[in-house]
Amino acid sequence: MPNSSNAAVYFVDRHIKEGRAEKVSFQEADGQQRTLTYGELAHETSVFAGALYRHGVRREERIAMIIRDQIEFPVVFWGAIKAGAVPVPLNTLLSTQVYENILNDSRASILVVSEALWETVKPAVQGNRYLRAVLVIGDAPEGTESYTAFTKGAEPVEAVEAHEDELAFWLYSSGSTGLPKGVRHVHSSLRATAESFGDQVIGMREDDVVFSAAKMFFAYGLGNAVTFPLAVGATTLLLAGRPTPETVFDILKNLKPTIFFGVPTLYAAMNAALEKSGETDSIDLRLCASAGEALPREVGEKWQQLLNVEIIDGVGSTEMLHIFLSNRPGDIVYGTSGTAVPGYEVRLVDEHDEDVGDDEVGELLVRGPSSAEGYWNRRNKSRSTFEGHWTRTGDKYERTAEGRYVYCGRTDDMFKVSGIWVSPFEIEQALIEHPAVLESAVVAWADDKGLEKPKAFVVLNEGTDADSIADLKEFIKEKIGMWKYPRWVDVVDDLPKTATGKIQRFKLREGQ
Repeated sequence: MPNSSNAAVYFVDRHIKEGRAEKVSFQEADGQQRTLTYGELAHETSVFAGALYRHGVRREERIAMIIRDQIEFPVVFWGAIKAGAVPVPLNTLLSTQVYENILNDSRASILVVSEALWETVKPAVQGNRYLRAVLVIGDAPEGTESYTAFTKGAEPVEAVEAHEDELAFWLYSSGSTGLPKGVRHVHSSLRATAESFGDQVIGMREDDVVFSAAKMFFAYGLGNAVTFPLAVGATTLLLAGRPTPETVFDILKNLKPTIFFGVPTLYAAMNAALEKSGETDSIDLRLCASAGEALPREVGEKWQQLLNVEIIDGVGSTEMLHIFLSNRPGDIVYGTSGTAVPGYEVRLVDEHDEDVGDDEVGELLVRGPSSAEGYWNRRNKSRSTFEGHWTRTGDKYERTAEGRYVYCGRTDDMFKVSGIWVSPFEIEQALIEHPAVLESAVVAWADDKGLEKPKAFVVLNEGTDADSIADLKEFIKEKIGMWKYPRWVDVVDDLPKTATGKIQRFKLREGQ
């Protein structure tokens, strides 16, 4: 079992032999604006692995990470993998109770946490019977150890031997309902996504400078900012803070990334800011990408019109690690999710698992080299999601006659009106084409006879008021059909979302 099957050898150590030791691998865009060269990354990951050994960490023990997007994140992630431990990056925006549940569920023996997050995390570790050490990046409060002290003087070690099918890391799903589930991934999955979407769709190059507004704690951001750039020797910009339109524009203008990864909500907000300011001359991107939720056609077309750069919209999942269905550079149809990424196959099935035809709604199934091994402690859920080589996505899609896939909604979001399936996303996409609407969400809502009809929640563009959408129902009737228009329209300040930008429609439905 050669140690080259350990993912850290390919993504980190290989660059020293290939002459990139002095090149910057990561650069912070805020805070101290520190940099980390490829040589420093290789050394510090080996030191962190040595520090884990010194502390008695054994192979396959979980190392929980509640770390902002800063240079310690890739060091801890790859250092744990070098040691044969299993890093578990966690969402940095969760509540104390959810952290407590996940730490107990994962049975992590070491927790590494950014100082800025400690007050939220602190109550979650009290009484935890699995944690042997809590490391704080920054000033270490009483009862914790500083990350610096933990690693100081540790002997650097080489990456352990690992089989390509051996567990490498976990990610907790950011699903729109319920508690997160631990999704277990193997070493080979990381390289599989880099060689499929990262190389054959994005075409990432060594001279690229990459910025992902999507954070590294979840699958989309991990690929964007960690595995894809490291696969080719590129440089990643890291933003620890919140990616508002203002902060993102500052990075695009001043640090000049060549590739930007965002989510639909952020693109919509940035479009609105660009239309207001008209300042586009200092932004020079060669490519953008979007995932997390389907990108509305209006948002993609507006962005390309304003900045003259394409958005590659695709769909992925924590279970498949990254994007498996996508548009391509130079071959984009906004409002669709494109076609299968090289190396992946997809199919649409009905409720009897029979394949459906073109222009029919079906559940999307996918198979490919990066599928997870399963969920931790969720046997029944694993069995219903991972069926042999195929993985159920829980997404409803249609396939056009041209072979492109069009998102219809989550399986549990779809509903029928007058016996006809209605896609909330189709209505939402039509709603944001109205000049007054910035964001929208549509759910099934019972009328006074108990029959389900569409109800819309809309966020208005700045400077508009409720009177400006008086024609909204007629607008939708003309756009997509008489029976699909929202019977009720509520104007709201914002929509409930997960940290990855997915709209939590179940929270809107709970208002009934």
